[in-house]
Amino acid sequence: MQEMIPINIVIGDRSYRIKVHPKDEEAVRKVVKTVNEKILEFKTQFAGKDMQDYIAMVLVWFATQFSGARDSDPLDPKVIAQLSEIEKQLEEALANFH
Repeated sequence: MQEMIPINIVIGDRSYRIKVHPKDEEAVRKVVKTVNEKILEFKTQFAGKDMQDYIAMVLVWFATQFSGARDSDPLDPKVIAQLSEIEKQLEEALANFH
């Protein structure tokens, strides 16, 4: 089994250090790029909001894109497990950020 590697990502002007499997690094970086592009898009469409609002908008956009791309139940245990893992990684990154 491959060891996880640390990578630095930036989402909404904040840096995070997360660990990913080497095979997933490219996919993670593409998702981060898409998220940041959407944040910029929402910032130009909805002036005056704070970064948390833009990130929430992107989250809703991303979730609707995901649910539209698959016919599976969004409460599928695999999806829940993946989202829980992402949440855990973000919480760890935020804890280390402060």
